[in-house]
Amino acid sequence: MAKLSTGLRDHLLTTGDFQSGVDGGVIFIFSGTPPATADDALSGNTLLCTISNNAAGTGITMAAAAAGGVLGKNTAEIWRGQIVANGTATFYRFAPIADDGLLSTTAKRIQGTVGALNADLIFSNVNFVQGNFRQIDNYNVAQPTA
Repeated sequence: MAKLSTGLRDHLLTTGDFQSGVDGGVIFIFSGTPPATADDALSGNTLLCTISNNAAGTGITMAAAAAGGVLGKNTAEIWRGQIVANGTATFYRFAPIADDGLLSTTAKRIQGTVGALNADLIFSNVNFVQGNFRQIDNYNVAQPTA
């Protein structure tokens, strides 16, 4: 299950809703060993791809409304990015565009695994080749039941 950063959890508890906490961010996809938490700094990880709105470098947004405890990606947007380095994708961070990857307890981040099966973000092929593009057609965040 994807991990929420302290900054995003605090935002949910005191400031606003999930959607306002992540809208306008991007999804950074990395190789290497994932940090233990979404707060932790990256350590020797290689950025493979940044998923933005139609690979234009602008932030992505979630759907306007949740249904059945699930909030999905905005279907009007094309979430894709160009691969900037070769490598095997192992994890992602949905974070603000300007996120520096350093230790932070205030940054609003979601960190999850990347894989071909049984991962938070699934790609049919996790081997990324520089110059190619990757697209995310489905992304959902669910609020668990009691």
